[in-house]
Amino acid sequence: MRQPGERSAWASLWQVGRPALRVLIILLVINYGLLPQIAGARESISLLTGVNGWWLGLATVSELVSLVAYSRLSQLALRWPPLRLPKMLQIDLSTLAVSHLVPAGSLVGLGLGYSLLVREGVPPSQAISGKTLETVGSAVVLNLILGTGLVAALALHGGDPVDAPIAIAGLLLVLSVAAATVLISLQQRRITGLVTRLLARLPHVDPESGRHLVESLGSTLRALATDRRFLRQAVVWASLNWLLDAFALWCALRAFGHPMGPVGLIVGYGLANVAAALPITPGGLGIVEGILVPALVAFGATRGVAILGVLGWRLLSFWIPIPIGLACYAPMAIHRDLIQAQAGIEGLSKPRPPVEGPSVEA
Repeated sequence: MRQPGERSAWASLWQVGRPALRVLIILLVINYGLLPQIAGARESISLLTGVNGWWLGLATVSELVSLVAYSRLSQLALRWPPLRLPKMLQIDLSTLAVSHLVPAGSLVGLGLGYSLLVREGVPPSQAISGKTLETVGSAVVLNLILGTGLVAALALHGGDPVDAPIAIAGLLLVLSVAAATVLISLQQRRITGLVTRLLARLPHVDPESGRHLVESLGSTLRALATDRRFLRQAVVWASLNWLLDAFALWCALRAFGHPMGPVGLIVGYGLANVAAALPITPGGLGIVEGILVPALVAFGATRGVAILGVLGWRLLSFWIPIPIGLACYAPMAIHRDLIQAQAGIEGLSKPRPPVEGPSVEA
């Protein structure tokens, strides 16, 4: 039985997602109503009428397998055998839907994922360390993939006045992330003190949160470096997750008639996904498209193919997982409400001890 003032899981989710839902609807109209007009109405119509459904089907399959690979990475990072892959996939899809609904959604989704894991019996400390390992390990692998693509782009297109600046800027970004990773691993105490002092100067910010974040990142990076077997498995599953998602993008572009080269695909895909991690819009909505389309055009795709291919891929990777994830979250939310109601009924049915009062003598 729900106590007065206590909200259900669905009420909490609705309150969080309602403001963002309006924005998402507007952006959905802009993405699929206005952006194709940039390529030209005639070109967009001709590309849409000539789209190859087989390539779109292969993109869908690749995206699904990519999500399974990510859930396998999550399961591996948790190191909790009782949690099976189907349940892990259900939790990941639920958190993915939430992360696509609100700005800084990755942080909100991380919190929801933690609560769902604890509800499934995972110890809280293990849930925190597992989610941190999963997030950091996946980000490191993405930067390695992007760095490889950028080096290849400089080697093949170093003299190109358009491609070379994109590759150089991306390589500087990757090197900055790598330098920060090394500093956190080797100079954790100094980095912690620096972050704490900087946060102490900001209003309404707890400096201890920065200290906990740096310490968590440091321990996570050391765990990745010391456990070689886990590191190999994590790299394999994280790489499969990113590369299959990138292959889904390639299939979407191929469906509109352009076989994108691997170097341009990896560079554009990597830059867009690194930028998507910034807590500005839900899931990098608008940022991914704004970076990916010009990058693909710079590496040889026509503007019409780049726009429609990216929109088709985002439909599979961003929009469709929202209703699927909410459908995955529904039975877990209902189950929690039923458990709370049952606990309330059992509490009411227990006999209460008699209330002792002052005795009245005749």
